[in-house]
Amino acid sequence: MSERKPYPSDLSDARWALIEPTLTAWRKARLDRRPTGQPAKVDLRDVFNAILYVNRTGIPWKYLPHDFPNHGTVYAYYAAWRDEGIFAQLNYDLTGLARVKEGRKPEPTASVIDTQSVKTSSNVPLTSQGTDAAKKIVGRKRGILTDTIGLILAVTVTAAGLSENALGMRLLDQAKEKYPTISKSWVDTGFKKRRRRARRLPRNRCRSRQQEPGYPRVSRREKTLGGRAEYRLDHDAPPSGPPRAIWTPSARATTCSATSRC
Repeated sequence: MSERKPYPSDLSDARWALIEPTLTAWRKARLDRRPTGQPAKVDLRDVFNAILYVNRTGIPWKYLPHDFPNHGTVYAYYAAWRDEGIFAQLNYDLTGLARVKEGRKPEPTASVIDTQSVKTSSNVPLTSQGTDAAKKIVGRKRGILTDTIGLILAVTVTAAGLSENALGMRLLDQAKEKYPTISKSWVDTGFKKRRRRARRLPRNRCRSRQQEPGYPRVSRREKTLGGRAEYRLDHDAPPSGPPRAIWTPSARATTCSATSRC
């Protein structure tokens, strides 16, 4: 890591130690595929911290501070990690570590689904936007599937007009690929009963959560979505951008759970 004053979004040594093996293995595999050429010299920790900085502040890539690597280099690494599923892989590995630290098995057996509609900026194509009639929001809809302690297991981002039922089925399909142990899922009353029969889950164990009177207690999965509001990079035009805007801070947050050093 370069000698500079750290930013609040930077990873601590303990948290970087959890992420570094995955990124180093990725770089080695990439270099092994090169027939010729010099090995890469850029520091992976600086690159990852730069991505966290952009994700947290929402600045354009060209506005990246000069004490980070060149913005073009950082974006090239970001695009490669996004397209090759490295961000999602980091979350998968870190989730297992965090669950073990909580005294649970690495593979979850229960999950919670929730959605959130958010506005988008003017550079997002109309084809990837929609209108959430219930919330009167024009933009995109985020869907997450978490375990019972709030760790993200699956993410999908669609036009806001997509029904919660359809989005929930996508999340279940995505989660079951990596977590076949999931046998139960909780949803709110926005998911209709005929869809909650959950063909994706054994024994049709998909339960809705009824609204209780009075001031509601914020559940962990609502906190998971609420925490993403602090991260301002939510205006990416490419459809693959918004899910990454959730996976990246999720990886950072999960290192906190796995090390107890935030």
